[in-house]
Amino acid sequence: MKNILFVLLFICSGQIATAQLFTKERILNDANGGKGTTDKNLLNWGYFFGLNSYDFKFEYEQDGPDILVEDNLGFNVGLVGDLRINDYFNLRFEPGLYITQRNLMYDPRYFDGIEFTDADLMREVKSTYIHLPLLLKISTKRINNIKPFIVGGFSTALNLSSNEENPDDNSVGQFRTKKNMLFYELGFGIDFYLFYFKFTPSIRGVFALNDEIVRDVDPNSPWTSNVTMMKTRGVFVNFTFQ
Repeated sequence: MKNILFVLLFICSGQIATAQLFTKERILNDANGGKGTTDKNLLNWGYFFGLNSYDFKFEYEQDGPDILVEDNLGFNVGLVGDLRINDYFNLRFEPGLYITQRNLMYDPRYFDGIEFTDADLMREVKSTYIHLPLLLKISTKRINNIKPFIVGGFSTALNLSSNEENPDDNSVGQFRTKKNMLFYELGFGIDFYLFYFKFTPSIRGVFALNDEIVRDVDPNSPWTSNVTMMKTRGVFVNFTFQ
């Protein structure tokens, strides 16, 4: 899935960037502001939509078979608020809704001596995040009608699909995750200055700072007893319009 996200980003941006970099100097779109967005405005607003691919990173109490994660392509949508600091630095707030699902696949050896069914070997983890990142965008000098940049920062997320407070656990088929998450984020992208607006494809990696798993009541649970840490990580591809 992550490879698909990379391909989508580069297909969308590669041809336009090549045309801008390897042709003679072009008329600058939106160079002096007007009704469109401009780098000279103190505040700019926009929206984005895109795709995501979430994963889990596990750490274990004892060596054993890995819990395999089957990730699925998810969907993102949100708003952008951009505060200009100078020609090269911008502070961005990008609240969004991120929907995804991951399937956890357990090795039968986790159930050694315990009766189990095929359903016990898989757990669906559905997540609907209200994602709230605060990011610093560091741009290069504008080249014709493009401006590459890197971006990084921290974010918090509220998982609307969390069942943290559910008294039922894996013994009745409920894999539980925490509601509140913290992340750090790193990424890059390219601003394309079009005639009426600025179009920005970007790709960003997100990495959780806190443990997300809610452990079962049974301290010997085959689903959670050997897990010391379960952290979300993921890749976002966003397409922003300003």
